[in-house]
Amino acid sequence: MKRDSLNFIDLFAGAGGLSEGFMQKGFNPIAHIEMNQYAAMTLETRSIYYFLKKVRRLNVYYDYLRGDITRAQLLEAVPPEVLQTVICEEMSTKTISNIFEQIDLIMEQDGINHVDVVVGGPPCQAYSLVGRAQSKHMETPMEQDPRNELYKMYTRFLTKYQPRMFVFENVAGIKTARNGAAFRNLQSHLKRVGYVIEYRELNASDFGVLQNRKRMIIIGWRKGTDFRYPDFPIVNPHATVSDLLVDLPALERGQTLNEYRPNLPINQYLRRFRIRTEHDVLTHHVCRSNTNRDVEIYRRVIELWNDNHSRLNYNHLPEELKTHKNRSSFVDRFKVVEGDMPYCHTVLAHLSKDGHYFIHPDIEQCRSISVREAARLQSFPDSYYFEGPRTAQFVQIGNAVPPLMAKGIATQIKALLGD
Repeated sequence: MKRDSLNFIDLFAGAGGLSEGFMQKGFNPIAHIEMNQYAAMTLETRSIYYFLKKVRRLNVYYDYLRGDITRAQLLEAVPPEVLQTVICEEMSTKTISNIFEQIDLIMEQDGINHVDVVVGGPPCQAYSLVGRAQSKHMETPMEQDPRNELYKMYTRFLTKYQPRMFVFENVAGIKTARNGAAFRNLQSHLKRVGYVIEYRELNASDFGVLQNRKRMIIIGWRKGTDFRYPDFPIVNPHATVSDLLVDLPALERGQTLNEYRPNLPINQYLRRFRIRTEHDVLTHHVCRSNTNRDVEIYRRVIELWNDNHSRLNYNHLPEELKTHKNRSSFVDRFKVVEGDMPYCHTVLAHLSKDGHYFIHPDIEQCRSISVREAARLQSFPDSYYFEGPRTAQFVQIGNAVPPLMAKGIATQIKALLGD
């Protein structure tokens, strides 16, 4: 099966949002390279899901999600080669030769003699608008961040494996980083190793994701081939953000409830985009223990939105509710998720620090969103399990490419490749 499939390598894979979209379209992952331990464990767990699904033993996976078996027992339930596709290493000039050796061994063992697509995007903090704003208050400016040069690792993979196409994802702010010099350097390196490239700023909301999330998507193909930048049809999901949340149980702050609301059928959006199926086990529906001060602010934020779609300005809070000395920037630091709109604002990894920017729209709950709610906003299916503590889960989710967006990209790439 692997020889006949379209094969891809995922670089800087994170929790696997890009991989998930490509795998849903039938692409075979040769390797996922990710340096973060918890994200790599998440990738392993998802690889196990796909293996057990193929051999019709998903009951073992669901036993793990229910807590009936340990992770060690889950790992023992699959052959070792299922896990070897996940390479947990930092990419650098010192490690890249070893990473290449591991990938070459995987390809040899699986009888794979070519790579069709390389996907991925280096860490984007140094390119993001938010990162640059924060850089003013840091000892080492973002412009000097060594992660700015990680795209050179990406081009090393293009040179080594000569994929027919590649998909390079990053924040929209990459175009203006370092006054545009970073983006010009990136394009130059991608072209220098033998690829024609085009780029567009795409929005996840055009792929059926209920989130306003703009990303720069660079697509390249080997010189001399007749590929092109795909045209992506706009998907209208005919839904609002509340459709993502309605079947999840109401939570009190600090509570965990991993049972779907009883007697509530799976709605059209969840079913159409396979966010939830009849077989799923609910996990990660846990929220923070917000303080009384936070809850009072949240109540005001939700009321303002519900009354006339207004946002709270931090400076308009009573003095007894203010704790931040900075009153001139990030005055919108408290924000409700737009439940009655066709998409919400961009989900960020900052969720790991606090939930003030992602307040649940239900005033009766008056809390920040749960891990599972964040995953759904990113279009991860409920069967997706994120390893590590809650903070690490929020980081993985916030940094991910929405799988629905990735699937839309993979669909058109597959059509171009003719398979």
